[in-house]
Amino acid sequence: MKLRLFNTLRGLGGLFGATLVGLLLIPGLALFAAPSASDISGGLEHPLFMPALLLSLRTSLVSLCLILVLGTPLAWWLSRPGGKLTRVVETIVELPVVVPPAVVGVALLETFGRRGTLGPLLDSLGLALPFTEWAVVLAQLVVAAPFFIQAGANAFREIQPDTLVVARSLGASPGAAFFEVALPTALPGLLVGAGLAWARALGEFGATLLFAGNLPGSTQTMPLAIFTAMESDLKLAVVFALVLGGVGVLLLLGLRNLPRLRGRGAFRETDR
Repeated sequence: MKLRLFNTLRGLGGLFGATLVGLLLIPGLALFAAPSASDISGGLEHPLFMPALLLSLRTSLVSLCLILVLGTPLAWWLSRPGGKLTRVVETIVELPVVVPPAVVGVALLETFGRRGTLGPLLDSLGLALPFTEWAVVLAQLVVAAPFFIQAGANAFREIQPDTLVVARSLGASPGAAFFEVALPTALPGLLVGAGLAWARALGEFGATLLFAGNLPGSTQTMPLAIFTAMESDLKLAVVFALVLGGVGVLLLLGLRNLPRLRGRGAFRETDR
């Protein structure tokens, strides 16, 4: 009786799992199959395409560099045993993951806008962030940073404390132990986190729309260009979405192959 119930539940689990896989797979296949060659050619030549693509790549790479510089030390600090302060900081870092991007955009506008909390200070310095390219970078940084910091902290937690103790006992300074031992050991996890953060920044929509606007050639990223194209030409929007989806697939394949590449590198190092 129990075996029959187990087999029944297992069969239902497989059915439900297959249904979910289908719901994830079929829309992607439909997107890749929808445009014709002429649609793709026309979309790639459209005046909205190249400025939006270049802006997305440029701003997402700048935001990623800032995330790496600012987020790596924070991930290292969060990975160490801590008390209430660590838990508070972790909660703050994770907030953009659970808060809708539109809320993040409004919060940024209320902080850095002309009438926002820091608006008068920025205005006195001759700086204006909203509806500029730097606003795009800041929106991407806020929503994408948690993905890198979480992955980085988990990667640093995997380092055996004895490894660092041995490095220090051999005369390495705290900085040398971090850069020569901890950072190389955690590198695969950091790369995965960087890839996830870049993908999130590349696809950012809501916070960018509210904080940076949708100005062609200035703040219009690929997701915003898709939104604009949807209002007048569905085929054009499909081509734009296909390109952005293709970039996402390449990122995913790269992340999936990181462990294999890491293993090959270790094997070659052993051979030496």
